[in-house]
Amino acid sequence: MGQPTHAQNWWRSAVIYQVYVRSFADGDGDGTGDLAGVRARLPYLAELGVDALWFNPWYLSPMKDGGYDVADYRVIDPAFGTLAEAEKLIAEAKELGIRTLVDIVPNHVSDQHPWFQAALAGGPERELFHFRPGRGAHGELPPNDWPSQFAGSAEPVWTRLPDGTWYLHLFTPEQPDLNWAHPAVRQEHEEILRFWFERGVAGVRIDSAALLAKDPDLPDFVEGRDPHPYVDRDELHDIYRSWRTVADAYDGIFVGEVWLPDTERFARYLRPDELHTAFNFSFLSCPWDAGRLRTSIDETLAEHAPVGAPATWVLCNHDVTRTVTRYGRTDTGFDFATKAFGTPTDLALGTRRARAAALLSLALPGAVYLYQGEELGLPEAEIPRDRIQDPMHFRSGGTDPGRDGCRVPLPWTADAPYAGFGGEPWLPQPSGWSAYAADLQAADPGSMLSLYRAALKIRPEFGDGPLTWLPAPEGVLAFARPGQEGRLLCVVNLADTPTDLPAHSRLLLGSGPLDPQGRLPKDTTVWLRG
Repeated sequence: MGQPTHAQNWWRSAVIYQVYVRSFADGDGDGTGDLAGVRARLPYLAELGVDALWFNPWYLSPMKDGGYDVADYRVIDPAFGTLAEAEKLIAEAKELGIRTLVDIVPNHVSDQHPWFQAALAGGPERELFHFRPGRGAHGELPPNDWPSQFAGSAEPVWTRLPDGTWYLHLFTPEQPDLNWAHPAVRQEHEEILRFWFERGVAGVRIDSAALLAKDPDLPDFVEGRDPHPYVDRDELHDIYRSWRTVADAYDGIFVGEVWLPDTERFARYLRPDELHTAFNFSFLSCPWDAGRLRTSIDETLAEHAPVGAPATWVLCNHDVTRTVTRYGRTDTGFDFATKAFGTPTDLALGTRRARAAALLSLALPGAVYLYQGEELGLPEAEIPRDRIQDPMHFRSGGTDPGRDGCRVPLPWTADAPYAGFGGEPWLPQPSGWSAYAADLQAADPGSMLSLYRAALKIRPEFGDGPLTWLPAPEGVLAFARPGQEGRLLCVVNLADTPTDLPAHSRLLLGSGPLDPQGRLPKDTTVWLRG
C-alpha cells in the first residue's frame, strides 16, 4: 500500500462547520430551519471556505432533547425535509468541495423508537434495553443510584413503568439507554453507518461516545471505582474497531465526543484501528489565560502524538455558551455547573477576545470545528423563561438557563423580517439581532465574518505540521508553524500591555489593528510570515 493521498487525509487539517439545522435557515417559512434552507445557503458556506459540514441529528424525533432522541435513523424529520432532500444536500455540497458528516447517537434512542415501543408492550425487545426490577420491599426504589448525565440535575436515571419494572436512561426519560451487550444493537448500528455512507457522507460524529457499555451488574455508583460502571469501559474499543472496519470500506471518518480527564485513556480511542479524531474539550472550556491556554495546547498535542492522531480545536458548540459572551465575563472558562441567569457580560471585550481566539485556534495543528454563528460573532441570547425549551433547564429546577441561548436562529438579512431567517423563529431572536446579519458583515471588511473568510483562505498554508513555541513575554503566546512558503508565526497577546512583534517579513492577518508604534495590543492575535 502507498502513502495516503492528501484527499484521504483531508480530515487531519479540515475546518468543519457545525450545522444545527433547526436554527440555521428556514426554507419554507414555518419558523424551523430545514434542509431547504441549508441548500440555499451552500454558496455562503463555500465562500466562507469550510471543508465539511457536521449536521446535528436531522432524523425523525419527538425533539425532547433537540433531536438527540432519535426515533428512526433512516428517516429525516418532516420538520427538516425528506431523505431525498438530504441526499441532494450531500451531493450539492460535494459539488462545491464540501463534505458532510452526520451525527449518530448510539447510547440511547427515543422512547418512540419501534424497539422501545415493542419493549413497553412486553416483547423480547426488552433485551435491547436495560430493564430491571426495583429495590425495596415492593420494588419501589430504583435498581441503582447512578447520577443523571444532565449537569445540575439530581433526577434519577431510572423510570418505573406501570408493571413495576424500571428502565435506564442516563439522559431524559424519553431517551432509554440501549444494551450494547446485545448483538442486535451492534448489528443495527453498523447497518445505520452503511446506510449513510452509501448516501455519500464522509464521516460520522459519535455522540456520548464513552457511555455505551455498562457494567452488566449495574452496581451502585462509587466515586473513583475503576472500572467505572458506565463511562470509558474497555468493551467500547471492540465496538469501535468494528465500526472502523465499516468506515474504512467507504473511506469514511469518525469524530468522537469523548469527555475523559485521563489523557492516556482518551488516546486509546484514537488508535489506528478505532476513531480518527475526538473532540478536545479542555481547549473549549479553557479560560482566556495565556498559561492555561498553553497548557491545554501542549497537553492536547501530547496526548494525540503517541497514536498519530490530529488534534481538534473548538471554541463553541450547540451545548456551550457562545464565545463572545463567555470571553466577556469575569469567568472566561466554561463549566455546565456554573451557568446562571443574568451573568454580567462585556460584549465589546468578548468580541475582541473572540476575534483573537479565532486566529489562535485556526493556527494550531489539526482540525477546527466552527459552530454556526461564531463566524458572525453572535453573543449568547438570554431566552425568556416562558420560551425556554431545553430539558436541562427544567431538570435543574429552573436554575440552569439551558442551552437554547446558543441555538437562536441565525440572522441573514438585516432589513428582512426575523433578520432573514424565514418565518417567525422557533426561539425568539433578541432585539438588535439584525445588526449581526451576514449581509451587513459581508460588506464590512472589519467584521467577524470578513475575518473568518480571510483566515480560512490563508489557513491551508499551516497544514498539519508541527508547532514550535517561541520566546515571548509573560502573557503572550507565540509559536511557529512550517508553511508552504516559509515559516508562519502566530502571536497572541493576553497581557495587559502591548508587545513587540518578533522579526517577520510580512503581516498576513490580524484580529485587530496594531498600535501606533507597531506593537500588538492586548487581546489581539496576528499571523506573520517569518
